[in-house]
Amino acid sequence: MNPKNDMEPRPLLLTGATGYVGGRLLHALEAGGHRVRCLARHPEFLRSRVARTTEVVQGDVLDPASLANALSGVHTAYYLVHSMGSTGVFEEEDRRAAQNFAAAARTAEVQRIIYLGGLGDREEGLSPHLRSRHEVGDLLRESGAQVIEFRASIVIGSGSLSFEMVRALVERLPIMITPRWVSTLAQPIGIEDLVDYLLEALVLSFSGNPIFEIGGADQVSYGEVMREYARQRGLKRLMIRVPILTPRLSSLWLGLVTPVYARVGRKIVDSVCHATVVKDPTALSVFSVRPLGVRDAIHRALHNEDQEFARTRWSDALSVSGGARSWGGVRFGSRLIDSRCTRVPVPPSEAFAPIRRIGGTTGWYYGDWLWRLRGFIDLVLGGIGVRRGRRDPEWLRVGDTVDWWRVEAIEANQRLRLVAEMKLPGRAWLEFEVTGDSDSSQIRQTAIFDPIGVGGLAYWYLVYPLHQLIFAGMLRGIAEASMRPGPKGEHGRG
Repeated sequence: MNPKNDMEPRPLLLTGATGYVGGRLLHALEAGGHRVRCLARHPEFLRSRVARTTEVVQGDVLDPASLANALSGVHTAYYLVHSMGSTGVFEEEDRRAAQNFAAAARTAEVQRIIYLGGLGDREEGLSPHLRSRHEVGDLLRESGAQVIEFRASIVIGSGSLSFEMVRALVERLPIMITPRWVSTLAQPIGIEDLVDYLLEALVLSFSGNPIFEIGGADQVSYGEVMREYARQRGLKRLMIRVPILTPRLSSLWLGLVTPVYARVGRKIVDSVCHATVVKDPTALSVFSVRPLGVRDAIHRALHNEDQEFARTRWSDALSVSGGARSWGGVRFGSRLIDSRCTRVPVPPSEAFAPIRRIGGTTGWYYGDWLWRLRGFIDLVLGGIGVRRGRRDPEWLRVGDTVDWWRVEAIEANQRLRLVAEMKLPGRAWLEFEVTGDSDSSQIRQTAIFDPIGVGGLAYWYLVYPLHQLIFAGMLRGIAEASMRPGPKGEHGRG
């Protein structure tokens, strides 16, 4: 027997894997060959998005009894949990969550906890959000484990809350009436650099419970971040500063023009009124990470956004989105989302079967005459219409055409994403995701539209009532088709 295989490596626990940073870190840990265990309140939403070697366990940091199994045998745990999207008192929920986790980690004899908190100087006064972030670090240190705490400012990356907020403001408002906090200094860090810090914290040796302040190469105001985004997008934007826009009014303003829910917006505005810059540069001498400046971080984020959908988004976090809910016309950055789901009493292979047959001679399960009318209009406008059909009526592969759509991604019995090639004032996708077990499945259908200018927005809201009718009918039709007798499942072709 090979002595190296006598002892299986201990798992590391990742909390917050459904969130933005946690999702990015999860992919990096898997790519590095680490044995990962994820804690999730709803494991069924996460299992289809992890590698086969990753374990997903049910648990909630607000439920102490559920943590023992998750932490059993764990040497190192990542704590990437916050309650900013909570409808209750988020400081109290953060406090209880950290106390529960610290107690469970002590019982399980966890050796190291890696925690991501927020920058801010306590002596200068902190917002409730930043004060809570610091308190969580203090509570985790009571576990007896070594706590490596990172404190970061806003994160720049395709899909991050901060980046989406900046992007939405700049894309939507040619003239911005800006409050005082737009001049507050921050030290943004790119998501890839942040993940590199979190990864290195796994393998480096530390004494005591160090706190590392981390940030990008530049200290800039929020206004400068928005101007740099506008420059790279080729947009001219006028910013007019006014002294009378209170934090509450600012949060309502954010809620109208950005993807941030009003309750999250108020907490963000409270925080951005305080400077979040690195005052202790020790991290640069301890870690090998050399973070990018704002210009390069924004360039990288825009490049990733144009290459593919952001792999994870702040809105993925169930604590913010509210779990398996449906949205209608909700804005995420510059994109508009229409998402709905239904449950069927069949396994995923049968629930997915009608999805992979969509389009062509099969049709779209509802209102086919409306689809044909839309195709005719597309032809008149010089588009491709519905004349292309499908390569095969039963199977799909990446790159296949489906009427005026093209297959951008497909995972057997789990996911199909189509990108539109019709004439549109923007870019559009239609995505189906299936999760479940041998007894039942959830089908989620999501339409995504990335509008170009005011014309794109006008188009979305003009056809929105029709989309509500068509997409709801399509999902019902798919659900009914999945329960009819017929050929089922995937069997090696694609």
